[in-house]
Amino acid sequence: MKTTFVSTSAVNSALRYSILRQQAELTRAQKEATTGFVADRGLALGARTAQSVTLNRDLERLNGIVDSNGLVSSRLAATQKGLRQIGESAQTFLSSLTSSASGDAAYALTQKSARATLDMLTSVLNTSLNGEYLFAGTNTDVKPINDFTPGSATKNDFDAKFATYFGFDQNDPQAKNITTAQMQGFITTVVEPSFLGTGWTDPANPWSNATDQGITSRITLNETTETSVSANDVGIRKVAMAAAVISDLLASNVGDDARKVLVNFGVSTIGAGISDLGQLESRTGIIEQRVSNATERVEMQIDLFERQILSTEGVDPYEASTRVTDLLSQIEKSYAITARIQQLSILNYIT
Repeated sequence: MKTTFVSTSAVNSALRYSILRQQAELTRAQKEATTGFVADRGLALGARTAQSVTLNRDLERLNGIVDSNGLVSSRLAATQKGLRQIGESAQTFLSSLTSSASGDAAYALTQKSARATLDMLTSVLNTSLNGEYLFAGTNTDVKPINDFTPGSATKNDFDAKFATYFGFDQNDPQAKNITTAQMQGFITTVVEPSFLGTGWTDPANPWSNATDQGITSRITLNETTETSVSANDVGIRKVAMAAAVISDLLASNVGDDARKVLVNFGVSTIGAGISDLGQLESRTGIIEQRVSNATERVEMQIDLFERQILSTEGVDPYEASTRVTDLLSQIEKSYAITARIQQLSILNYIT
């Protein structure tokens, strides 16, 4: 007959290993009770782990698109607001121009209205959101519109072109003798190419640093759209052209004949600019709606993926909570037994 030697040390070691095992199981059970998913996908799913990994990867992509669409929607909403502000300012400017054309308002008031419109336009177009300029196209880290103020590159360039065309500057006394035909020729051959042609983005003295190409965003897994507006849009150029020319030349020494040409030019140009801005705002609204609809569709896909993932690797929360409670109870009992065993001593037995 064989006897087995048992010591309190061996019993203590066995209990210690048991407690360590229970603590590891408790950690997994607590994680499952908290998250609602299995703690170890590979252990729980086996061969279906690859399917779970694919589902989670696609879910992350969809969540990323939803987050991106949120930023896109914010950018489009800010763009819409900016376009409305420009349109309202341009409409006020048009009213002042119309009054001047009919003789009901002084040229000085129209000049101030033009200056206010140009300042509003510059401020709105240089608006940034989350560190990116809204109207810069893809060149989002550079201010899109340069100022048209005394001493600025754009103002100096305009003055130089005026002096080159007429042979004197706009504040020279000779400016009063500019004829209707001469002013019309200046507008046609100098002003319009400077704003509606290559002069707008001329590297030497650009009005705009923006790109024609806007930002293209992915709004679903298989759909992209342009989600920004460039300061190079023709409607914006027309408003800038009318406001800059009127604000500068109505305050100069040009005569009444030239002023009438400028005012009539301003009325036709700003009217066309307002119409183009309206179309631009409409297109932006359509894109904003597309993004909103795309987000709703993606969120529906996310819901389906989450249901599939839950059915694949989800756990019963009540069962997980019960396991946590049972394991805590077992660990507490193990600690109590360990404490009792540690109190065992041959000296206590002898005495």
